[in-house]
Amino acid sequence: MKKQIVVLPGDGVGPEVTAVAVEVIAAIGAKYDHALNIEYADIGGIAIDNHNDPLPADTLQRCQAADAILLGAVGGPKWSNPGATVRPEQGLLKIRAALGLFANLRPVKPYASLAHYSPLRADRVANVDVMIVRELTGGIYFGDRVESNELATDTCSYSADEVRRIVRVAGGLARTRRQHLVSVDKANVLATSRLWRNVTSEVMRTEFPDVELEHLLVDAAAMHLLQRPADFDVMVTENLFGDILTDEASVLSGSIGLLPSASINASGVGLYEPIHGSAPDIAGQGIANPYGTVASVAMMLRHSFGMTDEAATIETAIDQCLEAGHLTADLVRDDTALSTQQVGSALCAAIDAL
Repeated sequence: MKKQIVVLPGDGVGPEVTAVAVEVIAAIGAKYDHALNIEYADIGGIAIDNHNDPLPADTLQRCQAADAILLGAVGGPKWSNPGATVRPEQGLLKIRAALGLFANLRPVKPYASLAHYSPLRADRVANVDVMIVRELTGGIYFGDRVESNELATDTCSYSADEVRRIVRVAGGLARTRRQHLVSVDKANVLATSRLWRNVTSEVMRTEFPDVELEHLLVDAAAMHLLQRPADFDVMVTENLFGDILTDEASVLSGSIGLLPSASINASGVGLYEPIHGSAPDIAGQGIANPYGTVASVAMMLRHSFGMTDEAATIETAIDQCLEAGHLTADLVRDDTALSTQQVGSALCAAIDAL
């Protein structure tokens, strides 16, 4: 099989972790006889430096022609001036909108061998397997805004169709898992949340009657994610709430560096990235955790390419390497910590051996 993948290394540790991911892609391509072709483009801060644009036209064109996109991270203190009119994060928002990447999938499944790294008790994170589905191109991040020294306004709006399409994604995923969907809103306060709740109920009743639906207010959901995380199967929510809840859920695994994500559109083309940021404080030191980026490659193979065996091979390699203690400095604070590249080598060796 032949596929074209655009890699957007981005800023901070992005180039370091995507370099490992590209090695893993090459190892999978060789093992399964796939032509997984790689090309590179700029996004974020580096794109501002090189093109004065966080999402250059050439980058967008390459991504529009690709079968999938792998992103490292964007942003950093060099471009963090609050008064700046051009910021790295604008590139990420623009590419989501331009490609119609409306559904963000973030799985949270702590590794058994790393349960003791979680801030929660090991019994609390046992059997946790949550898929959070976040609406990505609507809501307050994309609404009209007014900003001055004395007054600022951000507008949150959702249409019924925007809610329907994200709920259908979540319902479809829940149907293949434990058939339980939790919809998160703030319907006791927000008009958009009342629309969200009503449309969600309608879609699930008429299209997914086999999936149990539960509604939770966002503050209660935040609490229950820590009190009873194993009770959740699939969660669906709007953009702002999803941004916050996914970062909260990420700590269950013990390190934000372990977790992947996918942002997909209606045709199945996706942008895949680790959920960690650019980590400018450790950039260039060769100690960043690449597991989340490599797990994002597994999601790419499964969701965009339908390569389920290949994805499973990567996930098995990750499990084996973690169980063998191939850990980076975010997990171990002593001289046993491996470099980013050493973890990459261990992953490729594990893939070859499977």
